[in-house]
Parts: sequence; structure tokens; C-alpha cells
Amino acid sequence: MDIKLFCVAYAMKINPREMQRMMRQMGIQSEEIDAQRVVIETQGKRLIINNPQITKMKMGGQESLQIVGAITEEKQEKFSKEDVSLVMAQTGCGESEAKAALEKEGDIAKAIISLSK
Repeated sequence: MDIKLFCVAYAMKINPREMQRMMRQMGIQSEEIDAQRVVIETQGKRLIINNPQITKMKMGGQESLQIVGAITEEKQEKFSKEDVSLVMAQTGCGESEAKAALEKEGDIAKAIISLSK
């Protein structure tokens, strides 16, 4: 049983096994997922959760995940190192110029074209 269900059962003074049985009767299935790390990529940043506690729940034909742990954020560059290297190789420019062109143009091909002019 996951910690959240245990806390709910404890607060309601219900035996944790009884709580699991009640959940099964309501059609809720849960299982723990053993994971080392969870990474969520959003626009402009990455959320990283190391050593998370993950509970997968199935209810009403839908699955959901509950993730508990300490979250760290990393700023994510819009273009990868490979993108910058490709622009540099195709145009012969430096790294800072390639990054600036990628940011300005928003596209690898457009950045190469703009630097080749």
C-alpha cells in the first residue's frame, strides 16, 4: 500500500488492508512502480525527480500516476548541442554566432541560410 493510502486509512482509523479491499470493491487498482528517476520536459525547463515514489492507479478505465519526491528544475535550451554543431559545420561560424542565429530564426535551416548570406 502506498503512503498516501496509508495516511488516509490512518486518518479515518481504517485498517490499511481494509482500505485496499474497499478500493478494489470500488474498482480502483493500485501498484507501486520502482523507478530511479522521473524527468518531465516542459517548454523551456526540465523537472527532475530522483528516487521518486510512484503509484499507478487504474480507475474507470483510466490510468493515473502519483509521483512523490524532491523536484529539481533545469533550464532547457531550445536547441541541442547537435543543432548548434550542425549550423557551425554548415556555415563555418563560431558557437556563439550559431546559437544567436538559431534563437533569432527559430529553425536550423533558416539559421544556416541566414548565416550563409
